[in-house]
Formats: sequence, structure tokens, C-alpha cells
Amino acid sequence: MADIFTIDWLKDSGISILIIIAIAAAIYFTLRRVIPPIIKRTVVQRMKGELEEEIKQRSDTLSSVLIKVGLIIIVIFALFTILPEFGINITAMLAGLGVIGIAVGFGAQSLIRDYLSGIFILLENQYDAGDVIRVAGIAGLVEEVGLRRTILRDLDGIVHSIPNGEIKTASNFTKRYSRVNLNISVAYGEDLDRVINIINKVCKEMAEDPKWKADFVTTPQVLRVDNLGDSGIDIKILGDTKPIKQWGVMGELRLRLKRTFDAEGIEIPWPHTKVYFGNAIPEMEQAEQLPKKSAATEKSKKTSYS
Repeated sequence: MADIFTIDWLKDSGISILIIIAIAAAIYFTLRRVIPPIIKRTVVQRMKGELEEEIKQRSDTLSSVLIKVGLIIIVIFALFTILPEFGINITAMLAGLGVIGIAVGFGAQSLIRDYLSGIFILLENQYDAGDVIRVAGIAGLVEEVGLRRTILRDLDGIVHSIPNGEIKTASNFTKRYSRVNLNISVAYGEDLDRVINIINKVCKEMAEDPKWKADFVTTPQVLRVDNLGDSGIDIKILGDTKPIKQWGVMGELRLRLKRTFDAEGIEIPWPHTKVYFGNAIPEMEQAEQLPKKSAATEKSKKTSYS
């Protein structure tokens, strides 16, 4: 009898379970193929005039989140459709889950806050995967944006998982464009007009270099004399680059300016301090007075000879 019951169950419920699983899998793979092009088309229409990289980042982020949410919904529906085939009362289970859900809701307020914050991060387009941001005191490259957490990788290669509810302020370094913001210091004895002309020339040559031209949005140039420091004069340089390209551009610009300053004889100052030990100051004053006394003695000798 048991064997007959098992065979009958496999014929009826077993086939139904396989069909449900097959339908769920088909819906999931359909979502994976359908959602990305739809999202990309929508994002392109809403972000006309934006950079292609920005559009791609936004599309990939939204597609990833929607596919994950869709997978969760499919699994839940498939599970609740399969359970009755095993003789489990879904109505009683749903009532019990509702009570448990209320209890969990009171105890998991931070989790709910994480999801709500994640929804607003995505809706407001604060940042996407591929951006460089600073959140919760941590700066790094965004590897993943989800409804519950944001994953960053910093320059040391450390991966940080930050709950979205902990994010109060999000600073995006690569939104639409990035900026070269550079201070170059020169000695007080330099001709500033000449130095500014040389800096602007180096910036223009780099912006026209085929190797670097694609990274620039605007050519960097001297904005102003920024500070009269203790050791030198600071000159501020500003310019816009493609997103995330500013650090490479600034490194190359520093290298070219150093080489040009060396060739032009422009001094880059460094802090220096004179230190005196013990009675060094009186001794130095005495040494400075000796040439004066010698000169006075020579003068008196010449007068006596005459």
C-alpha cells in the first residue's frame, strides 16, 4: 500500500511540484533577460545628455536590485504553492507568520530602516556601483548597492559592508564628472606671472596629448594665488575630468610640472628651520663684529701712516 501511495503521490503531486519549479525557473530566467534592456531604455530616456558610463552604472545597479527582488518574490510564491502538495495548511501558516512578522517588526526596526534607506538611495540616485564615495566615514569604490547594504572596497583592498540605515551623508566623488583640485607651491623669489604662464602651458599640453585627451572635460588652469605660506606661495589649479579619472590626471600633472620647473629653474620650496644651541647666538654676534673691528683697525693704520 505504501508503495502504491508513493507512486500515486509522485504521479500527482510530484509532477505538480516539478511543473511549479519549472515555471518559477522560467520566470526567473525571463526576468534576467527582460529587465536589463527595459531598465536601460528607461534610464537612457531619463538621463539624456549624461555620460555613457553614468547611464551604464545606473542601469546595472537598478537591474541587479530588481532581479534580486524578483527572485525573492518568485521563491516565496513557489514555496507557498508547493507546500500544499505536502499536506501543509497554508492558511494557518500565513496567520502564524503574520503574528511572527509583527513581533519581528518591533525587534528589527534597524533592519526595516536599512531597507527604507536603500529604497531612497536607489530612487534618488545618490550613487551606483562603480562610483567612488564616502559614507559612514569610509571611502572606497562601490562594488554593490542593495536594499539593505552598500559594499565598498577601499584603496587597501578591504571590503566594507555598510548597512544603509547607517548612512547619514553620502559624498559622491564621481557623479557626472570629477575635478582636478591641485595646489602647487613655489618660492617667494619667483616671478608669479611667469610661473602661472608656464603652469597653464603644461596643463594645455597635457589636455591636448592623445594619451590623456579623452580623460578631460575642461582644460585645467590656474584659478588664483591661493595662499602666502610660511615657506612658499600656493597656486591653485582647477579643471574637470571624466568620472574617477581625476587622480590619474593629477598624478601625471604633478610629474610634468616638476620636470618643467626643474628645466625652467623654478624653485619648489620646502619647510626649513634654523636651530641654535647653547651660547651659539652670542658667539655668532661676536663673530659678526670681528670683521667690523678689523676694518676699523685697518682704517686707523692707514691714517697713522699718512
